[in-house]
Amino acid sequence: MAGLNLNLKNNNDRALGAELVNLQNVGKSYGQGAKRITALHGINLTVREGEFVALLGPSGCGKSTLLRIVAGLNIATEGQMLYRGQPLSGVNPHTTIVFQAFALYPWLTVQENVEAALEPLGVQKLERTKRALRLLDKVGLDGFESAYPRELSGGMRQKVGFARAMAVEPELLCLDEPFSALDVLSAESLRGELMELWLGGSVPTKAILMVSHNIEEAVFMADRLVVMDKNPGHIIADIPVNLTHPRHRKERTFLQLVDQVYGLIMGKTQTDAEELGTPPGQPGQTRALPHAPISRITGLLERLREAPHERVDIYMIAGELRDSYKEIEPVIEATELLGFAAVEAGDVVLTPLGQAFVDASILGRKELFAGRIRRIPLIQWISGMLSADNDHRIEWDVFEAALVLEFSREEATRQLDTALDWGRYAELFSYDKDTESLVIDEEPSLEGVN
Repeated sequence: MAGLNLNLKNNNDRALGAELVNLQNVGKSYGQGAKRITALHGINLTVREGEFVALLGPSGCGKSTLLRIVAGLNIATEGQMLYRGQPLSGVNPHTTIVFQAFALYPWLTVQENVEAALEPLGVQKLERTKRALRLLDKVGLDGFESAYPRELSGGMRQKVGFARAMAVEPELLCLDEPFSALDVLSAESLRGELMELWLGGSVPTKAILMVSHNIEEAVFMADRLVVMDKNPGHIIADIPVNLTHPRHRKERTFLQLVDQVYGLIMGKTQTDAEELGTPPGQPGQTRALPHAPISRITGLLERLREAPHERVDIYMIAGELRDSYKEIEPVIEATELLGFAAVEAGDVVLTPLGQAFVDASILGRKELFAGRIRRIPLIQWISGMLSADNDHRIEWDVFEAALVLEFSREEATRQLDTALDWGRYAELFSYDKDTESLVIDEEPSLEGVN
């Protein structure tokens, strides 16, 4: 059957081999009943020998969950995960993962960290040493074998992580944002070195599956871009990267593809009914607040006011701010939710309401912001609960317990943090640290003031 794939090629003009991964209508849910959360739904995906596939999408779309299902670290609750045509049971022995955290043993040397991956496999000591030294040489760490992780830079520690992952000679190398914890220059250097090993056939790995929040990184490295969306996580596009290596970020075709993916991930502005959702505790989807500070929302709107025609390519904004879409996405989402900006074909555009906001005084901005967030069901719910209370104050834990029914505990806390940030700026409600409560501040009394 593998011979049927010989006429399939990736953009490097290399013949694609047999099918390694085959996900068939895969879904993943957590919890039961009313607390059931669907992370993934209807995922169909294949990865073949010779492919470098990147998973892209907004935060919360389930990219890392999907990667863990492929590696056998998570179990799908729907559908089937096949590896080389066989259902996967337990941890996938043909796969290894490199995470964004370096996850090295601090008490072991560089060489011992790499050898540690081989010991559970029963590889003899001499062979472990040979393989570790060979891989450390390949990733440019020759001479650092006896160093400890604390003596290495972040980029060098991640190189040890790559060497350790490749020591077990995985057919499929899974990468979960492996460069995100590095500074810009270290990340760029490590990307180039990984591509040199992959394209040169210097590693036994037959395919790579990478999760990334950096669209430019994915276009630079991958043969295919699998774009996901959330609520629940699902695939919305599978795009071949028809660019030969080495790739150049300034080329028009490169920039066009990056812009296309930004447009897919950011989508377009929806109607109010679609954008706002329903309050907690009512039927329908509660609209999560994007985690965007007021300062970044204001900064984006002021940048748009300065732009020709008051619109800017999202890719250009991300580049100016040195952000991945992980950082810029919630800010753009917030401006959409407030009606201050709209997304059209990969551009973010200032609306008349946004123009009014940036032109207003400090107090005028607060009033406009307050009027806009009063429309948001989550803010309405908090304000309504506080208004109905005799003391106009309710403990933080009460709100958090209600939100945990719809979000994870961590996300429930983040939702309240964002709501408080926005509510304070709009002067709708604040926080009393003594009673650990959200509170509506009473207007100061002017009685007796001359």
